[in-house]
Amino acid sequence: MAVYTDITDEELGSLLTDFDIGAPLSLKGVAEGVENSNFLLETEAGRFILTIYEKRVRADDLPYFLDLLTWLSEHGFPGAEPVADRQGRTLKSVRGKPAAIVTFLPGLSVRRPNAAHCREAGAGLAWLHMAASGFARTRENTLGHSAWRAVFAPLEAAAEGLKPGLSRTIRADLDALDSEWPAGLPSGVIHADFFPDNVFFRGEAFAGAIDFYFACNDLLAYDIAIALNAWCFEADGSFNVTSARALVAGYESRRPLSPAERAALSVLARGAAMRFFLTRLADWGSVPEGALVRPKSPLEYERKLAVHRESTDLLFFGPGA
Repeated sequence: MAVYTDITDEELGSLLTDFDIGAPLSLKGVAEGVENSNFLLETEAGRFILTIYEKRVRADDLPYFLDLLTWLSEHGFPGAEPVADRQGRTLKSVRGKPAAIVTFLPGLSVRRPNAAHCREAGAGLAWLHMAASGFARTRENTLGHSAWRAVFAPLEAAAEGLKPGLSRTIRADLDALDSEWPAGLPSGVIHADFFPDNVFFRGEAFAGAIDFYFACNDLLAYDIAIALNAWCFEADGSFNVTSARALVAGYESRRPLSPAERAALSVLARGAAMRFFLTRLADWGSVPEGALVRPKSPLEYERKLAVHRESTDLLFFGPGA
């Protein structure tokens, strides 16, 4: 399970004395996720998620994340809402590490999304972007385009270990992205990790999103590009254009894209593939000792990079598309 920090009954009881959610009934580690320690908490008041923040999440960023979740809930977006203690605080501490309790969001994620799921996911992403409009806090995308060269520099040998010649290919990709990266597109709060396992459905209807711990301010269309890579590639590595068109159509059912945003989706998708290739490469072999979780292979996103590299117009949605 993705549990790096365990918690005793005594520690849980001490934490909950600050809250009005009743006595604990059960606490179970959640297997999904690789960034934090997550637990399904049941109390006399209902079901919650307890998260202890680890690894890549900086404590200074947590007020942004938690305030964003509260803002989205207050503006009608379905998600997990932080639970405040009796003093109005949502950020707590367990074993010297930051922690928070959020409401349990019902629904199921889908492992093999179809075009209908993709359309609903696109509409849900646009809903998120619109609900977040007006949120006062800002956070730089520390894993955005401007950071990729610095992230890759210490990983060149690891890239060569995956595939001979790959480091040269990645450097060429970075050069192409630098020359083609768009500017001046609409920006705002993005989820930045809108993968199928972070989106819940009831049937085929969008039910909400979780795991906002990469959320930041960036191009809204870049968030769509991340989702296109996550939702619209088949298990054999092929790109499903039908699903991609459904996702974009779903998005535009709530927030129409500008022509410049539509034209930029291809390069943004190539960049989004680069971002997840690099962070997966960095994580490969670096899981903390004792954590029963496997890092995700960077090769999945190396293959997606290759698809975008060979088909630069793959995601272009022209007039009438």
